[in-house]
Amino acid sequence: MKIPAILVINAGSSSIKFSLFSHETTLPLLYHGEIQAILENPILTILDAQHKSVVKKTIHSTGFNAALEDFFNWLENQLSDLSLQAIGHRVVHGGRTFFEPVIINDTVMQKLMQLISLAPLHLPHNLDAIKIVAKLFPQQRQVACFDTAFHRTQEPIATLFAIPRQFTAEGIIRYGFHGLSYEYIADILPQYMGEKSQDKVIVAHLGSGASLCAMYKGKSVATSMGFTALDGLMMSRRCGHIDPGVLLYFLQEKHMSVEQLTHLLYEESGLLGVSGISSDMRDLIQSDDSSAKEAVDLFCYRAALEISALCMPLQGCDAIIFTAGIGENSAAIREKICKRLAWLEIKLEEAANANHAVLISRCDSKIPIYVIPTHEEYMIARHTRALISGM
Repeated sequence: MKIPAILVINAGSSSIKFSLFSHETTLPLLYHGEIQAILENPILTILDAQHKSVVKKTIHSTGFNAALEDFFNWLENQLSDLSLQAIGHRVVHGGRTFFEPVIINDTVMQKLMQLISLAPLHLPHNLDAIKIVAKLFPQQRQVACFDTAFHRTQEPIATLFAIPRQFTAEGIIRYGFHGLSYEYIADILPQYMGEKSQDKVIVAHLGSGASLCAMYKGKSVATSMGFTALDGLMMSRRCGHIDPGVLLYFLQEKHMSVEQLTHLLYEESGLLGVSGISSDMRDLIQSDDSSAKEAVDLFCYRAALEISALCMPLQGCDAIIFTAGIGENSAAIREKICKRLAWLEIKLEEAANANHAVLISRCDSKIPIYVIPTHEEYMIARHTRALISGM
C-alpha cells in the first residue's frame, strides 16, 4: 500500500525549497531539499529525514519549469511507494482578502494575481510555482498558506500609516510577514513554557530576512515589518527601517530610477551594503574588517531597539524567543543583542548560549530567553492536511 504524503513548496526569486511529509498524525518528515540558482546554474539537492544526501545534481536547463519538472521526475521515479495527496505553498501576501489557508482554484488565483502589486518581488514566484504544478498535475489539490495571515489579529491602530485615508482604503497598511514561522512558534511554545506561553512574548525571527513579533496569548499584537518585507530590522541585503526622505533624495538628487532604487533597497543594502564584504552573518562575524564589525553591531543595535519598541504594545515582556537561521545558530549575535537589552534585567547564561541550549538565560534573569527552531514547512503541511481532510 502506498504511503499518503503531502508536499510543501516554498518558491523564491532564485530558489525553491521543498519538504515532503507523511500524511500521518504527527506529519513526520520524509525528505527535504532545495533547487538553487534556478536562473543561472540550477542544482537540485535532496536530503532524507536524517539530513543525509539522497540527490545532488545539476539541472541542465534554467528556469522554474525545468527545475520543478526535474524534481517531480525524481519524485515519481524514485518514490513509487508514496501517494501524493496535496501540495501546500507558502504565499507571501494574502492582502485583505485571505486571512487563512485556502484550497486553490481559478477564482483564488485571480484574486492572488490582483495582489501582485503588494509584493511584486515575491508573489509572482509563489504563483509561478502554483501554475507550473497545475500544468504538470492538473488534478492535484493545491493549498495556499499566507505569511501575512497570522498578523490579522492585531488591533486596527497597529496596522495604520499616517497617510491620507484614501490610500489606507486601497490597502496600504502594515501587513507583517514571517507569519507561518510565528504561528509555528506560538503553536509549540506551550511545550517549553507551559501556561506562561500565553504571556507577553517577543519572537525574533532572524535570518536572511528578519523581523520581530510581539505576541500575547499566542496571537500577534504587533510586528516590525509593515507594508513590505523591507521594513523593520536590518537584514542580509535589505535595508530595514529607513527615513522616507532618504528615498526621495535618491530619486531627486541621485536621479535613480524606480528599478535602481528597488535593487538598492532589496539587494545591495543590509549586511552586504554596510560591510561591503558579504551578506552572510557567518562571514562577517569571522572577519577582522572594521566595516564587517560595524555591520554586525548595527544589526544587533537595530534588533535590540525594535525589541525594546515592541515592549510598548505588550506593556511589558515575559519572554524573548530567538529563531530562524541567525537566531538559532549564532551565539555571538544573541549575546550582542541581549547585552543591549540589559535595561530589561536580562542575564544570559554564557555556556548555555554557546551550546545553543533551549533556555539560554540565567535563573535570576528577569526575562527568560529561549532558542527554538522554527519549521514553516511543517505549519504549511498541517494546514494543507486539515483543508483536504475537510473536503
